[in-house]
Amino acid sequence: MKSITKQDLTTLRKAYLADDVSRIVRNALTDRDIETAASVFEAKNANPNIFSVEIETMPATNQKASGRCWIFSALNVLREMIAKKYRIRSFELSQNYIAFYDKLEKCNWFMNCVIAEGDAALDDRTMQWLLENGVSDGGQWDMVVSLIQKYGICPKEAMTETYVSSHTARMNGLLNQRLRRFALDVRREDTVAGKESLRKEALAECYRLIADCFGVPPVSFTFEYRDTKKKYHAVPDVTPMEFYEKYLGEDLSEYAVVINAPTEDKPFHKMYSVKYIGNVVSGNEIRYLNLPIKEFKAAVIRQLEAGKPVWFGCDCSKDGNRTTGLWDDNAYDYAHTFGMNLELSKAEMLDSRHSAMNHAMVFTGVNLVNGKPTRWKIENSWGEDRANKGYYICSDTWFDKYVYEAAVKKEYMTAKQRKELSGRVTVLDPWDPFGTLAD
Repeated sequence: MKSITKQDLTTLRKAYLADDVSRIVRNALTDRDIETAASVFEAKNANPNIFSVEIETMPATNQKASGRCWIFSALNVLREMIAKKYRIRSFELSQNYIAFYDKLEKCNWFMNCVIAEGDAALDDRTMQWLLENGVSDGGQWDMVVSLIQKYGICPKEAMTETYVSSHTARMNGLLNQRLRRFALDVRREDTVAGKESLRKEALAECYRLIADCFGVPPVSFTFEYRDTKKKYHAVPDVTPMEFYEKYLGEDLSEYAVVINAPTEDKPFHKMYSVKYIGNVVSGNEIRYLNLPIKEFKAAVIRQLEAGKPVWFGCDCSKDGNRTTGLWDDNAYDYAHTFGMNLELSKAEMLDSRHSAMNHAMVFTGVNLVNGKPTRWKIENSWGEDRANKGYYICSDTWFDKYVYEAAVKKEYMTAKQRKELSGRVTVLDPWDPFGTLAD
């Protein structure tokens, strides 16, 4: 190993002080942040807020201080179907209702995974992954589908938000503390009956905490709304499952998740899953069809052109301005501003863990020029007080780099792609980049 010598420091200092660009940047950064100093003026003008294909959608929602973007974005897609069907101008589904059962199911999922690992050492990589990650707010499309297919959905008025449902960090800490207690206890229990007793005891305590924080989910409710003609409607004694099956009436098993993972270990047109990524025992397996970016985009565009929004997962932490609402990889020139080699391909970003999916949103529009996309309209769940009343724009090149997965209805996929969905599934390790959860 080589240490930094005094001669190294002298050389570095001399070269830096002789660089006029560094002096300008250093002065600029005394009273502004790095993003401002490296911003490119032309980027915003290159991505105006107008689209050739645009779906009229409802006001943006707000997940607040929670990692439930995947729930909010999925329910934002589904609420448009219900609103269109019953001519409702403004409507939300209860994110808290889905989050309640997600938390409960994740606790049970974690305990089942720990039991499945048996006598694995605590420093075993899989066991370490389970203990470190525990239960979080994050998730993916198939996890929402598993919850809805088991528990149904309900309007927001049937189970509104609480302070803790919108500020989940402390509750998550308590749940994980209890689950790690279970993980230690169950290792000392030799019998199946004993392990099951420990699971039920821990599950009851977790249920109590979640109910204290989120409230108790409704068994039934009155579906009340005013249509676009301001006529009042009220349907009593609707169950959440009935609301899903009858009032939504959308078969969620008809959606598939496509990904774009241009890495050597994941050939295109193959199916993938991830070990221990999920929430509902006996629910849907997390499954992906890996497509080249051109095919991936084409499926998304076909669904948008049919007037249906698209749930998607991306890395929202890169090259974005949350105030103006623009995600564009050409909006910041960090390489020239700081004189650094920052070039990484999408495959290299995944392989080096520089990037992975961390947020879910909804595509509601796209601008096409001669059939090719130039920019995309995005519905986010960070409230209406940011960006364009909660709606954002991403450039097409940002899409290429940082969009990783999307839930597409199978009818908008090609016949070849639909056939590939039934192909052999390669199971990836839990710590694979595609095992990350949107939050």
